[in-house]
Amino acid sequence: MAVRGRPTAPDPAAERQLAKEARHDPDAFADLYRLYVDRVYTYIHRRCGSRELAEDLTAVTFEKALAGIDRFTWRRGGVAPWLYRIASNQLADHYRRAARRRGDRTQRAVDRMHDRVLVDDVDHVDDDYRTQRLRAALDQINPRYQRALALRHLADLDQAAAAAAMGLAKPAFAVLLHRATAALQRELESGSGGGEQ
Repeated sequence: MAVRGRPTAPDPAAERQLAKEARHDPDAFADLYRLYVDRVYTYIHRRCGSRELAEDLTAVTFEKALAGIDRFTWRRGGVAPWLYRIASNQLADHYRRAARRRGDRTQRAVDRMHDRVLVDDVDHVDDDYRTQRLRAALDQINPRYQRALALRHLADLDQAAAAAAMGLAKPAFAVLLHRATAALQRELESGSGGGEQ
């Protein structure tokens, strides 16, 4: 039985039971929400850089999770890969809609950079610039590569959980991650802002 109100990760057996209970018990789903909301928010925020967008997409992620909890199938890694997959899909959908509205990836990157809070402290300027540059480069690579890198590094999932979130076997994910890292490195080195797809 789940302990209400405690946002610490349960052991896999307890988490599995909690997911099962969440199908018919709103309090159990609320426990899952409390367990994962901060992690999902952090993942989305690291990827998009906007607090408001991260809040919105986190809310949508959990709305979709609540609507789909009846279809959730327990797999290795538990609930986390499933939630990160939903979050990744919400990010992809958001950027697809934004691309249709603006028609230009560079404009999206500029808009996101503009939305960032300005930092007066000189020590943070270089970090902010590197973060912006990394986000802009990430936006230029293949969307599947973006997702692999974001799940592994921004969501801080281990390879097995990131592979599960993408619906891949661990060896296939390792190859994808290697290719994604190489593509991102090439984009950062080129600095062109108009990389390959």
